[in-house]
Amino acid sequence: MKILVDADGCPVKDIILNVAKEYNIKLIMIKNICHDLYDDYAEIITVDQGKDVVDITLINHTKEGDIVVTQDYGVAAMAIAKRAIAINQNGWCYTDDNIDELLMQRHLGQEMRRKHKKYTKIPKRTRENDILFEEKFRELVANLAKE
Repeated sequence: MKILVDADGCPVKDIILNVAKEYNIKLIMIKNICHDLYDDYAEIITVDQGKDVVDITLINHTKEGDIVVTQDYGVAAMAIAKRAIAINQNGWCYTDDNIDELLMQRHLGQEMRRKHKKYTKIPKRTRENDILFEEKFRELVANLAKE
């Protein structure tokens, strides 16, 4: 088992790093050349800037039983197809039971934005969001480490 992170814009990289170190789990963070990220513990993979380059690289490194941290429903769907566990930055796990509906919602949202040029504002991340993610992520890692 390893942890893979879609590191471009991921607000919980430090939490993931701390948990990975604590459980001595290999950590791979994938980012494009526009982001600076350095760490002695994590393997940092830097890719060219471009549509889906980070996503494709992440999925190419994903194996069954890995943990994938991503905000992207498409990446989550591909991770699930590879029998990996996908979780978002809020500690919510994507599953076979919810991913199709999420992908449909994303599609409908894109259609609405394209037609109406209307965008919703994402609320600012809070300390409570980080605490919740850490609780859920630690629980996930602890359960998988027992297996």
